[in-house]
Amino acid sequence: MLAADRIFWTRNGVPRLKQYLDEALGLPLQDVWADIQALRSWHQERLGYPTQKPEALLERIIAASSNEGDVVLDPFCGCGTATAAAQKLGRHWVGIDVTHLAITLIKARLRDAFKLEAGKDYTVLGEPVSVPDAEVLAATDPWQFQWWALGLVGARPVEQKKGADQGIDGRLYFHDEGPTKTKQVILSVKAGQNIGVGMVRDLGHVVQREGAAIGVLITMREPTGPMKTEAVSAGFYDSPWGGSYPRLQILTVAQLLAGEGIKYPHVEGMDATFKRAPKAAKAEGPHPELPLGD
Repeated sequence: MLAADRIFWTRNGVPRLKQYLDEALGLPLQDVWADIQALRSWHQERLGYPTQKPEALLERIIAASSNEGDVVLDPFCGCGTATAAAQKLGRHWVGIDVTHLAITLIKARLRDAFKLEAGKDYTVLGEPVSVPDAEVLAATDPWQFQWWALGLVGARPVEQKKGADQGIDGRLYFHDEGPTKTKQVILSVKAGQNIGVGMVRDLGHVVQREGAAIGVLITMREPTGPMKTEAVSAGFYDSPWGGSYPRLQILTVAQLLAGEGIKYPHVEGMDATFKRAPKAAKAEGPHPELPLGD
């Protein structure tokens, strides 16, 4: 060790071993992790979900407790941080949540971060896939039906207490006049069997009150003739980009399931409705055989 210059001498003549940091293994990871910061409003990965955890936290847990190719289960997955971390680290995953709002957020997150699409790259179980399925959900849980229907058009549900929606169930935001001028589409969802022209009039009043560009009524049933007439009488929203869009629109669940959507000015990747999840630095291949369901 003397010949290798690995010994130094103290003032009292005691030999000590020279130790270098790059040769030290360090301390084992403790059970208090103070090096991962809680999410703040300015963090890029923050999506606005109230219980969202940092991806670094879930990545550490998954990396420490599994190997590539293992299956990660999160039975209360919220906005999908565990599923995103598992995908990034090359694990298979199963995410479960009770609300269709969470499922909508997770699908958007997987699309933005990894370019994964539901039904193609992974399976979603428990969502209505037909009008009879939607009727069952509407009858058993109108609140969940509302969130599911809003998810079909990519709208953000209004954060509110039940029964206090003021005629607004969801919103879409878009920019067609510069990034600093945000415009909105107001959505109202009706799960019941009885619909009438008064619902269209009420939506028109809400659109006017909120200064919105467009209002959309989503219903289980086909609109009546007077409802269609009332919607047409509201006129059109003329976009600076060009093109006119019906100011009041009525869409049925059957139309949404068939692939129809809201007519409004938007370009893929430019909608301002949800904060976009950042693209993953390392996106492993998709794992389509494992479900995301509620």
